[in-house]
Order: sequence, then C-alpha cells, then structure tokens
Amino acid sequence: MLEVIKSTILFFSTLFPVVNPLGGSPIFLLLSHEYSSAARSILARRIAINSFFLLAASFLIGTHILSFFGISLPVVQVGGGLLVASTGWMMLNQKLDDETRGASQHPVDPGDIFRNAFYPLTMPLTVGPGSISIAITLGANVPRHHGIDFLAIVSALVGSLLIAISVFLSYAGAERLARILGPSGMSVIVRLSSFLLVCIGVQILWNGVRGLLATLPSGMH
Repeated sequence: MLEVIKSTILFFSTLFPVVNPLGGSPIFLLLSHEYSSAARSILARRIAINSFFLLAASFLIGTHILSFFGISLPVVQVGGGLLVASTGWMMLNQKLDDETRGASQHPVDPGDIFRNAFYPLTMPLTVGPGSISIAITLGANVPRHHGIDFLAIVSALVGSLLIAISVFLSYAGAERLARILGPSGMSVIVRLSSFLLVCIGVQILWNGVRGLLATLPSGMH
C-alpha cells in the first residue's frame, strides 16, 4: 500500500504542474463563454473524464501505440508543440468584447457539448503533448521483469483520477473566478494565459526538435 501511495504521489506531482488546471480555467471560460452555467458544468465534467482516460491510456498503452505507427516521442512533441502554439496564438488574438461585457448565455444541446469537449478543450489545452509524453515516459519506465506491474497500474489510475477531479473543480469554478476578478482582471488573465500557451507550445516544439537532432549522426549537427 505504501508503494502505491508513493507511486501515486509521483505520478500526480509530475503531471499536475504540466496539466495546470488552475491556469487553464480562464482559457476554458473564454472558449465556453456562450454556454450557460449548467452547460459549462457538463462540459467541465466531460473534459475531466476525457483527461482521465487520455492520461491513463498514455501511461498504459502509449508506447505500444507509438511503436505500432512508428512514431517517436520527439515527433509527438513537434506536432503537439505546433498545435499548442497555434491554439495559443489564436486565443491571443481573439477579441474579448463579448466576454468582458457579459455575453448572453444560452442552453446548448448536450450532444454539441460532447462533440466539442475533446478538441481543443481536452487536447491540447488540458492534456497536451507535454502531459502525454510525460505519461508515456512514466509508463515506459515501469519495471516489467516480473510481468505486469499491477501496483504501477493502480497508481497511474488513481493519479489520473486525482488530476481529473482537479480539472473538474478548476473548470467548474472558472465562472466564480471570473466574478471575483471582474472583466478587466479576467481579460488580463486570459491574455497572459494565451501568451504562456504560445510559449509552452514553442518549448514543447523545441524539445521535440532537440530530440530529433540528437538522433542524427554526430557530423550532421
């Protein structure tokens, strides 16, 4: 039991700062500002569920999927970094007039919420290429000389669940945060979060490029 607790803490503490649900909540609010509070809560729950399965799957079978398609982690980082940076750039240049002046909220079809929940709100904005590559790396480093390590699997599932709960609480409380900060404060937070998202995307891209360069023969770089 102690080993499971230690492994769970390691999994959670490694991935939580990268997922950063608190930092992502203003972006979530920006991209869901036209939804009612009830619809936004449904959306937050769906994103949390998606995040759980995405992190757990990355840990458990991520290396096998990449091997099957012949994709390396640096390539995932390059593609994901481009995606994150472009999403951050789009939000950085998005007008905030509706949000800052209290856009009208309206109920939406739950099916529409579920269609839009995975991209871009779950991936890459919540569980992006950085989180996925870390989860895959943690899964790849699990000792397997005694067969399947069930303790590691339980730790990863519990850690993913804790992160998913933190995502739901942060996103479901985003509207309350907006009321506390006010329109001007929320606008500043959204702009800063969007800029940081661009920087994170560039950093992930650079990590991937550096990994790819390291695979070249020594005389070529």
